[in-house]
Amino acid sequence: MNFKRPRGTADILPEDQPHWSHVYAVGRKIAGQFGYRRIDTPTFEDTSLFQRGVGDATDIVQKEMYSFQDQGDNPLTLRPEGTASVCRAYIENGLQSGPQPVRMFYMAPMFRYERPQAGRVRQHHQFGVEAIGDPNPEIDAEVIELGWKYIAELGIKGVKLRLNNLGDPEGRADYISDLDKYFTERIDQLPRLDRDRLERAPLRVLDSKIEETQKLADDAPKSVDYICGETKEHWDALLVLLDNLKTVYPEFSYNIDHRLVRGLDYYNRTVFEYEPSDAGSQGTLLAGGRYDPLIGILGGQETPGIGFGSGIERMILEMKKQEVPVAQPKGPEIVVVTLGDAGVAAAGLASALRAADISTVLAPKRSMKAQMRYANNQNAANVVILGDREVENGVASVKNLAEGGDQSEVSLDAASIAEHVRSTGNQ
Repeated sequence: MNFKRPRGTADILPEDQPHWSHVYAVGRKIAGQFGYRRIDTPTFEDTSLFQRGVGDATDIVQKEMYSFQDQGDNPLTLRPEGTASVCRAYIENGLQSGPQPVRMFYMAPMFRYERPQAGRVRQHHQFGVEAIGDPNPEIDAEVIELGWKYIAELGIKGVKLRLNNLGDPEGRADYISDLDKYFTERIDQLPRLDRDRLERAPLRVLDSKIEETQKLADDAPKSVDYICGETKEHWDALLVLLDNLKTVYPEFSYNIDHRLVRGLDYYNRTVFEYEPSDAGSQGTLLAGGRYDPLIGILGGQETPGIGFGSGIERMILEMKKQEVPVAQPKGPEIVVVTLGDAGVAAAGLASALRAADISTVLAPKRSMKAQMRYANNQNAANVVILGDREVENGVASVKNLAEGGDQSEVSLDAASIAEHVRSTGNQ
């Protein structure tokens, strides 16, 4: 049989790993700078967690979840997004009893059955953060700033922030009613897909990627015109905080986009997305918002929260597009080249060098020329040449590949060879 990876998945090969290592390292670094600690949740959860938290009417629940019955007939779903799982963990583990807000980040695979395309695959990986337990606009600004620093630290340039305020569930009825009326009056101009969305959830129409609908949405009612009271105060305070960020980060800017709604039911108030200036319809690098109703929806005490998710595959695509340099892994400190019948001694020496914390690879038994070519392909700093003569005389030839090919004879023991390569800086 000719096995192939499932459609919408990818093999992350060794040559791809430097980009992934860079993204993971930057994510951990920036999250740590802001006081966020790592959380890992199960890859699969009770299906009802996502039906209830994400929303029955969303495309994720309707079309994209990988759901199955286990051997005990329990309905389970591979995690399609991170927030609902983190909120479930917050409730189940009693995190509300500790200091608030609880700041957490995750790096994990997500699973959605959707049409594969550039930056959008069925198993993708996310870096995400959640700050749970603080209703104030300062935490909104913090999460938005964290997203900005993460992208900037990755080396990506020319990114813009789109921002909107969806109001609160209790005050959103008038806005939804007027939005529904606006699109219903123009239903003949809506594509079939967006007519179906209008019946299920009028807000989803604003998020359409179809050009005809986007043109109609430009003149649709704006959610920010319907907020008032404490929600309006929160919004105005957030804009002041974001304006202040411009003085700290000269390249930071934002624009208010009333068509920005996000695709999940649990969002309220602040929603935001970062995308490159030349982004297409699938160009979002990082997106999130406030989800104050979610913990209550999942059975916990009413608790405010805000966070974002960022697709790592899409971030790497943008890094490659912008030709962002990333550090390449070093090769081994030593490749042991074997001549004649010295194979057993060479294998023993390689093991002893590793025990001395010297990264060591044993070259495959070929001609001297082929073994040296192998060492160069491995980006080795040194080769240790071991043949019958060296074993008999108790020495090893150490050749420095990094500094012009100088060669020395060193006593045939791991400690002496390790000291030699360390003292000459050939590591």
